[in-house]
Amino acid sequence: MTRIDRPVRPRRIRFGLRSSRTVALASALVIALASCGADGGHPDKPHPKPTPVWHTDPHSIAALGDSITVGFDACTLLSDCPRVSWATGTDPKVDSLARRLVDRPATHSWNFARTGALMSDLPGQMSDAVARKPELVTVLIGANDACRREVGAMTPKAAFRADFARSMKRLRRALPHTQVYVAAVPDLLRLWSEGRKNPLGKQVWKLGICGSMLRDPDDLTKAAQDRRATVREQVMAYNSALAEVCGKDPLCRFDKSVFDYRFTGRQLSTWDWFHPGARGQKELAALAFRTISRAGS
Repeated sequence: MTRIDRPVRPRRIRFGLRSSRTVALASALVIALASCGADGGHPDKPHPKPTPVWHTDPHSIAALGDSITVGFDACTLLSDCPRVSWATGTDPKVDSLARRLVDRPATHSWNFARTGALMSDLPGQMSDAVARKPELVTVLIGANDACRREVGAMTPKAAFRADFARSMKRLRRALPHTQVYVAAVPDLLRLWSEGRKNPLGKQVWKLGICGSMLRDPDDLTKAAQDRRATVREQVMAYNSALAEVCGKDPLCRFDKSVFDYRFTGRQLSTWDWFHPGARGQKELAALAFRTISRAGS
């Protein structure tokens, strides 16, 4: 008999449990890869660091700076008086930052400021502060960099800025979470204009206090006025450098109000009519507290 070939039927593909799982896994993988590309969450891409938070209640303070922060001429002539320091003083009439902020100021606040200190001395003071591991560092320095015997001897802005930046780097390497309050250099021209009203103060100025600004206080010639204006411009340049460096650190606050504050004879030392007296120290403490206790970044 002649063989009759049967038509070949196409093979039927069966989709069982195993095939369904394979499809589901493949689909999940595609979705995951798509999502990864959509939100930029590549495993090798670093996540942004959280913004540091400013705390308004530090538990320890280290104060750095010059004669202002050690209360020079605030109690007796040509002497330091740290008990009335705006930063770490113990006198209740001043109500220093340490008294306002620190539970145990006697053991948790330190004053490393020195009369006559320049910005070039700040890195050394910062090293002393780092050893105490404070939660807040206060800085008020720069008046002596402008208060030289002659205008030409004032610290150049570039050197001033470099020493401040070096001090901040020294702090950050050791204490990345410590907060920093930086007060502006006071307006020396304002202090001259107020202090010159007192005859006794002008006699003390002859001892050599801030010659670039206070020399010949009653000389109102154009040359003298230009000299004082040059000193003021240098102070403003210093404050610009402080603000610039501080502004790059999220845990640093610069306080320009110290320069803007209109000190009167009531806040000046009754010994030299130039440095802050106890009332002036109280005003500085209030200005600093306002900036430090402000909520937000």
